[in-house]
Amino acid sequence: MKMKKLYLMNIILMYLLLSLSIVYAEDKDARDKFISYMEREHGFNSKELILLFDKTIVSKSILEAIQRPAEKKLFWHQYKKIFLKEKRINQGVEFWLKNEAKLKEAEKIYGVPPEIITAILGVETNYGKNSGSYRVIDSLNTLAFHYPKRASFFLSELEQFLLLVREQNFIAEDLKGSYAGAMGMPQFISSSYRNYAIDFDGDNVADIWGNPDDVIGSVANYFFQHGWVNKGNVITEVAIEGEEYKSILDEKLQLNISGSDLKKYGIVVNSDFDDVESLKLFEFKLADGSEYWLAQNNFYVITRYNHSKLYAMAVYQLALKIKERKEAKNNLKKG
Repeated sequence: MKMKKLYLMNIILMYLLLSLSIVYAEDKDARDKFISYMEREHGFNSKELILLFDKTIVSKSILEAIQRPAEKKLFWHQYKKIFLKEKRINQGVEFWLKNEAKLKEAEKIYGVPPEIITAILGVETNYGKNSGSYRVIDSLNTLAFHYPKRASFFLSELEQFLLLVREQNFIAEDLKGSYAGAMGMPQFISSSYRNYAIDFDGDNVADIWGNPDDVIGSVANYFFQHGWVNKGNVITEVAIEGEEYKSILDEKLQLNISGSDLKKYGIVVNSDFDDVESLKLFEFKLADGSEYWLAQNNFYVITRYNHSKLYAMAVYQLALKIKERKEAKNNLKKG
């Protein structure tokens, strides 16, 4: 009986080893092709890339994390409790006061208000306190070569990462981020870094890890490049009449109705909307019902940062609370 168990264990072990060798064989083939591509298209030294990849790891925890949904199926009343806590609001006020000059400068240049920039950082990394502990090269190596479901995306991000490391004279192994390779206080992926990160203090480096000036400028630039409207509204709570509104409720984020459609869909508003303005009706579910909100362009821009209506609403409402708290603090000082 013992011999039979031992034999079965050996068979299982051999199968696992064989499976593992197949995974790594496929990985090596894909990696070799990628290295050849980087050498051919971007002039990288293949030997240096081989040495770099030989020092990377395939992380089981990264593979487990990527397969877990970032957001569980939460209703709005559950989701907002995560981000609208007193501590996060107060820390947002502190960040704003500490970086007020640069936030004003960013608003002047890009038209993005300080509370929105501050709230993005509050939601993303709690103002830089939780920016990620994975080496970015390990994250991208693992997901590009061992996660077929999104291999194309992460191969592209790995390409962008190597390019930005070369452009910024960074050391690839030193850069840390999330399990998916998002970096720094604003959690930019590599392509976002190359397209939107800026040097906002004139030291010739766009540092989104430890330099709040560059972080502020980079987030403002991201929003500006995605179409943020200076002094534009974001989203407005509305009332609903009848049943016609249900035909335009869906999970898509794109603005899909105009101001002239409001009456047709039974959307009751207390403010004016231009007839040709693009809008989107969202339902936010609560424990005992729903809220209905009419989103405008700037809300859609927030969803370009993270493709989630809950995320965008958390940013917006955190921004309002931070601004309100800061104004109250200023008024108290004046009094």
